[in-house]
Amino acid sequence: MATKKYVYKFSEGNGSMRELLGGKGANLAEMSILGMPVPDGFTITTEACNAYYADGKKINKNIMDEIHKHVEMLQKATGKKLGGLDNPLLVSVRSGARASMPGMMDTILNLGMNDEVVKVVEEKSGNKRFAYDSYRRFVQMFSDVVMGLSKSRFEEIIDEVKEKKGVTQDIELDAEDMFELTKRFKAFYKKELKEDFPQDPTVQLERAIEAVFRSWNNDRAIFYRKMNDIPSSWGTAVNVQSMVFGNMGDDCGTGVAFTRNPATGERKLFGEYLINAQGEDVVAGIRTPSPIAELKKVMPKAYKDFTDICARLEKHYHDMQDMEFTIEHGKLFMLQTRNAKRTAAAALKVAVDMEKEGLVTRDQALLMVDPKQLDDLLHPQFDADDLKKKKNDVIAKGLAASPGAACGEIVFTAEEAKTKATMGRKVILVRLETSPEDIEGMHVSEGILTVRGGMTSHAAVVARGMGACCVSGCGDIKVNEAKLQFTVKGEVFKDGDIISLDGSTGLVYRGEIKTVPATISGNFKKFMQWADERRTMKIRTNADTPEDAARAVNFGAEGVGLVRTEHMFFNSPERIKAIRELVVAQNVEQRQIALNLLEPMQQGDFEGIFEAMGGRSVTIRLLDPPLHEFLPKAEAESLEVAKALGISVEDLMAAAANLHEFNPMMGHRGCRLDVTYPEIGVMQTRAIIKAAININKKHRGWKLVPEIMVPLVGEKKELDYVAQIIRTTADEVIKEAGVKQDYKIGTMIEIPRAALNADELAQTAEFFSFGTNDLTQMTFGFSRDDAGKFLDDYYSKHIYDNDPFAHVDVNGVGKLISMACEMGRSTRKDIHLGVCGEHGGDPVSIEFFQRVGLTYVSCSPYRVPIARLAAAQAAIRAGVKTAVTAKKPAKKTVAKKATKKVAAKKPVAKKTTAKVASKKVPKPAVKKAPAKKVAKPVAKKAVKKVATKKVTKPAVKKTVAKNIVDYRKENGNFKNRKEILKVKGVGPKAYEQMAGFLVIPEGENILDNTVIHPESYGIAEAILGKIDFNLEKYNNELNVAREKLKSFDYKKFAEENNFGAETVKDVYEALLKDRRDPRDDFEKPLLKSDILNIDNLEVGMELEGTVRNVVKFGAFVDIGLKNDALLHISEISNKYIDDPSKVLAVGQIIKVRIKDVDKDRGRVGLTKKEQN
Repeated sequence: MATKKYVYKFSEGNGSMRELLGGKGANLAEMSILGMPVPDGFTITTEACNAYYADGKKINKNIMDEIHKHVEMLQKATGKKLGGLDNPLLVSVRSGARASMPGMMDTILNLGMNDEVVKVVEEKSGNKRFAYDSYRRFVQMFSDVVMGLSKSRFEEIIDEVKEKKGVTQDIELDAEDMFELTKRFKAFYKKELKEDFPQDPTVQLERAIEAVFRSWNNDRAIFYRKMNDIPSSWGTAVNVQSMVFGNMGDDCGTGVAFTRNPATGERKLFGEYLINAQGEDVVAGIRTPSPIAELKKVMPKAYKDFTDICARLEKHYHDMQDMEFTIEHGKLFMLQTRNAKRTAAAALKVAVDMEKEGLVTRDQALLMVDPKQLDDLLHPQFDADDLKKKKNDVIAKGLAASPGAACGEIVFTAEEAKTKATMGRKVILVRLETSPEDIEGMHVSEGILTVRGGMTSHAAVVARGMGACCVSGCGDIKVNEAKLQFTVKGEVFKDGDIISLDGSTGLVYRGEIKTVPATISGNFKKFMQWADERRTMKIRTNADTPEDAARAVNFGAEGVGLVRTEHMFFNSPERIKAIRELVVAQNVEQRQIALNLLEPMQQGDFEGIFEAMGGRSVTIRLLDPPLHEFLPKAEAESLEVAKALGISVEDLMAAAANLHEFNPMMGHRGCRLDVTYPEIGVMQTRAIIKAAININKKHRGWKLVPEIMVPLVGEKKELDYVAQIIRTTADEVIKEAGVKQDYKIGTMIEIPRAALNADELAQTAEFFSFGTNDLTQMTFGFSRDDAGKFLDDYYSKHIYDNDPFAHVDVNGVGKLISMACEMGRSTRKDIHLGVCGEHGGDPVSIEFFQRVGLTYVSCSPYRVPIARLAAAQAAIRAGVKTAVTAKKPAKKTVAKKATKKVAAKKPVAKKTTAKVASKKVPKPAVKKAPAKKVAKPVAKKAVKKVATKKVTKPAVKKTVAKNIVDYRKENGNFKNRKEILKVKGVGPKAYEQMAGFLVIPEGENILDNTVIHPESYGIAEAILGKIDFNLEKYNNELNVAREKLKSFDYKKFAEENNFGAETVKDVYEALLKDRRDPRDDFEKPLLKSDILNIDNLEVGMELEGTVRNVVKFGAFVDIGLKNDALLHISEISNKYIDDPSKVLAVGQIIKVRIKDVDKDRGRVGLTKKEQN
């Protein structure tokens, strides 16, 4: 059996070995392969680091022997020897984890220096200052990193020497000063550690390697890993590399540079360098570096070599690079390259520019931007200059719960926040923890600061939903609500004092820091369009108000995945009073009085959200929290509430005591409320359905279908009971209104038992939405608000790497979700599957949701752009192909023929290279484009093809056509032609070619119901203006308009306005024609003469019908009724059918039987299955 290899020469590795060699080691190996000037060395693997910890923080003999063997190889390759007095070898020892962790771990330079070697270096270099500068640096680093001595004491010694000499800069110290520093550094080492500074280079090396391994678990590295989701199991590699020196004189130097500007993304070399210095001097701020461009004047050859390498590296890695380099006597050496950190605006610009330059594909560009960075573009930020001035004013640090920047007066109650906000004053709400009652105060506050609670606490979740800055779990501060003050590190902050919060870092500052509104890069819109074209999951939002919903739509939300109805009850004193009347009611009659007050309020809220969403899908969760949450907690407030409700304080307290629960999370909440109090479910259903009916009346083309979600279900009978309440109530409201109104009933999967029995629940539920917050709590068995008290112990002991509420727990919660998805689909193939917990906006979780095949994710409005990009990246990583990524030419237009040959009419066409024949669908007219003569197509029988003389590839690919159908199913009928641009895969060019084919009978613009192309709408309106008609009048008085148009001289009009005569003719003729469904020209079936309406139908009746539309779940068939009947995919054949379009086509006449009839809803189900 081969011995495991723990050490690799740079020449043995490559860039793909990041997991083993770490990022730095892999990139050094890759640059070596590319022939770049990389000082020789070797890498000790991440597996060696893990072995170090497994062996009780010791490097075992086998690994140490392998290290010494590679030291010998390095000595042979360089002709130098570690500790040698003829030609001494000096090395650097650096960390290098798989993921970039800049500054988090430790580095030692100039290792190999000792009292004898320094003399040899002095002699060989002829530079005593350089020799002792290198030695004192090594002593300082070794003492700090390896032995743990105070870094500040070394700085004090340097300051003492500079003060004695009367200088301020390190560079002003001469050789004797460096000798003195080395002597004093070693003396300090001996005094503190009671031993001489080690002179054996082998001992130095062994201790240094151990120190780098130890640094993997230093406090700052652990914190960085938690913040960036880096597992502790990865470990760090160690790179041992021969030294090159930038501090040997004025023809030497060192620097750090980026191939593009990391702040703006500008394509221009950006960086700094220092002459006669070593690497840490550039970043330490001891001396002011020079801009990299000035290096061209000082060392032109080194500068040219460096810029050539920059271009090669960027082209090789297909990403912007961050590089470290050293110049030794005019010769360039590359010490590191890595993909550069950059601001959000820069990341977007770099990605878009590189795609345009051809350096990356669009998929690669989409993967270049961290979705979480987009947060920085959506929230106010601190002014960078002012923030630098306030760096010493940090008073505390909590969790960065909701991004953004805020400053204002401290307030301790929601009521005070509202009062001061109405006076135009900016406030920061400081609470031990927030509750639903604080919602108004939170809404008006610039930011929220809480002592308790985690990243998914009430304060964090609500703040993110509002887009408000929030720092939660800030245990450093001690709040005294009675005195209206808090104390931190002995300093007292009182009500009215000014503080500032940074929700992106969790820092709390004393005083005011200027804020600036967030700016969105011009590349943001383009980049998000790419993401939308690439993703397969829909993105919805969690929204409780019309304002939230409208904001989410602006950010690209495609629906609402969660409306928390309970949040609405805190929006006004009247509402909170009404809900409290409900809570304290002693019987059904009293509850009904309160519910009658609440119903119009709820209906108004739902109408507002429906309106804001513009007809998109909206999922409304029935009341979820336990009722006691609506009652006051403080005794003083109880007096006020009791008076307002007209009851005694004793009665109020009795109600509170009656509702008290020891574990409210698992108590009387969710669907259990509707089981106990069905009248609550009745009221909410009435409000939802009445709101939907009103909105659909107002907007005829929207066809809104509300989705009613039952929370906290664990048993099918439970769901059935509540679903029956919903159905009975909804059908009654619909019947009273005398309209047709669809709705859907679904459930949240947030109890493990629900996931285990998902196949049963899917018999009733038309959709599942995974409430991952509660599902995580119940699966782990701990509360998210209390877990913060002990989770730090789990992190420090490596039981958990990450907060289980931050990312979905794939091994536990994830298995339940995956199982529920599979079981749900096994019962109901077309079931919609979504997630509405906080994980819906988490990129790591979204990648998992892509794998299990969710229909959508839902998140707070400000996380919608993050989710859009994360979903695109998840689709790319999963290898999902879309119309955008398909490289093969589109197949020719395919359509199944009806039993009778149908020739296409001469189209009214835009001049274009693509000629697409279709059945009776004329081409659109456009401005200034003479119509080409198109040969009438002759359709072949029984084949899925319509031929023309010359058929070129169509404008619409099959996948895009499917996306159009899916969009319509999800969002209802199109309201205008431009809405098709929201469909995945439809860009400006495709829209230009297909817009005229999209006929919208009840759209917002009457011209959308003609074959006139949108580019020619101006011509159409000008023609109508000549006969004193506008679009509204044309729509209402069509026959009058036609009579006037008959005498209109369109040829003269074209000439006078310099329009193409053929184009004007086409538009003119289109305005004269009937507007009708072109499918009406299909051959008609032999309809039964005795079928006049749905009442004439009987189950089992055989008849003929025309296929009107084919969708993935079946087909809609015209059987002579007002509404088409549904032939479900499962009823098309006795054999298994995976795609209805393979056996059915629009226009085809088929024989069917009546399977079922729903007269109340006007629905008819058909079957083609053979009877046994």
